[in-house]
Amino acid sequence: MLSDITIGQYFPGGSLLHRMDPRVKIVLLFFFLIGIFFFDTVGAYIVFSLLTGGLFYFSGIPMRMMTKSLRPLLWIILFTFAIHLFSTPGEDIARIWMFHVTWEGLGKGIFISLRLVLLILLSSLLTFTTSPLKLTDALERLLSPLKRVGVPAHELAMMMTIALRFIPTLIEETDKIMKAQQSRGSDFTTGNLMQRAKQIVPVLVPLFISAFRRADELAMAMEARCYHGGEGRTQMKVLRVSSIDYVACGASVLLCGMLALLKWNNL
Repeated sequence: MLSDITIGQYFPGGSLLHRMDPRVKIVLLFFFLIGIFFFDTVGAYIVFSLLTGGLFYFSGIPMRMMTKSLRPLLWIILFTFAIHLFSTPGEDIARIWMFHVTWEGLGKGIFISLRLVLLILLSSLLTFTTSPLKLTDALERLLSPLKRVGVPAHELAMMMTIALRFIPTLIEETDKIMKAQQSRGSDFTTGNLMQRAKQIVPVLVPLFISAFRRADELAMAMEARCYHGGEGRTQMKVLRVSSIDYVACGASVLLCGMLALLKWNNL
C-alpha cells in the first residue's frame, strides 16, 4: 500500500511537459482544476478525460503510474460513488435492502467520481514532470507580488516544496519500520480497529524520531551553506517562458472556448 503513494515523486524526462516553464504549468493546472468544476457537461468531461490521458502519454510517464496514483484514494472515490448512487432520488433501477438505486444516482456517482479522478491525475502530473527545485522557484515567482503586503513568498515556497519532497522519504522510512516490526512478529492486518491502532504505535514513535532527525540534519545543512532566507538570493537557472509555453497557453484558450461552447449547448 505504501509503495502505491506517488505524491511528490519526480520522473526525469525530455518531453514537452518536462521542458515547459513550471510557472505556466502551475497556472494552467489551476485553470484546468477550476474548469473541471465549471464545465460540468458530459462533452466537457469527455474532453478532459482525453486531455488527461494524452498528457500522460506524451509526457513519457508510465501509464501504470496513472492507476498507481489513484490507489491510495480509491476507497474515497468508491465511497463518494456509493453515497450518490444510494442517496439520489429518481427512477429506480433496483432496491438493495432499504436503499434505492436510481438512474440519476448512477449518473451523478459516475460524474462526481470522474471529477475526483481528473483532479488527482492532473495534480499528480505536475509533480511527475516538475523537479522540486523548479517547483520552488515557480511558486516563489508566482507569490512574489504578495511580498508588497508582507507575505514571505520565498519562505512559503520553500516550506511547501520541502514538505512535498519529504513525502516519498517518509513513506520509504515508514515501509522500512513496518517491515522491521513485522520481522519481530508484529501483525498489522489482523484484529479489530483498536488492536490495529495499538499496533501502529510502535511504527509512529520511530517514524517521528526519524522525521525530527531528518529535519534537524536539513536545518544544519542549510545553515552550513549560509542560507538566510530569500533576501538577496539569485538563481543559477533563470526561469524563461519559451515558445512551447506560448503554444500551450494558446491551446488552452482554444480548449476553454470549445468547452464553453459545449456548456452553452448543454452537450
